[in-house]
Amino acid sequence: MALRAAAAARIPVAPRGLRAVFYSFSVNVPLYQPRTGPPPEPSTNLYVSGLSRHTTSESLRNAFAEYGEVLDARVLTDGLTGYSTCCGYVRYQTMEESAAGLEAMDGQFLDGLVIVAEYAKPKPRHLALEDDCPVGGCGLASVLDMSI
Repeated sequence: MALRAAAAARIPVAPRGLRAVFYSFSVNVPLYQPRTGPPPEPSTNLYVSGLSRHTTSESLRNAFAEYGEVLDARVLTDGLTGYSTCCGYVRYQTMEESAAGLEAMDGQFLDGLVIVAEYAKPKPRHLALEDDCPVGGCGLASVLDMSI
């Protein structure tokens, strides 16, 4: 009996419950990974994040219209629920107006929340076009024409 007690004293006891979850993570793992890569190039399109759920496309347009002619302003919504995803896009007529809107509205309050405005990143190209393929025939059109 004494041998069992001595052996049990030397074996560390695994934590139970939530402690097991918290003790299982390494301390050296960073919880936040900063975005890497070059900043987006200046353009007439601005990406706006940090919007309130109550912000509409019209109120977004009105807020940015003070700094130039806004061609398009839209708040992105969830396709299933229709609720705001708290981000949106603003498109200006010229680069100068876009720069003025970015400078003025970044870090400002809109509908009770601080918003972040930055130049929008271009959409990534997912499919190779016929002209871009060095071999030829590697785009979507050739895939659809293939006979199986």
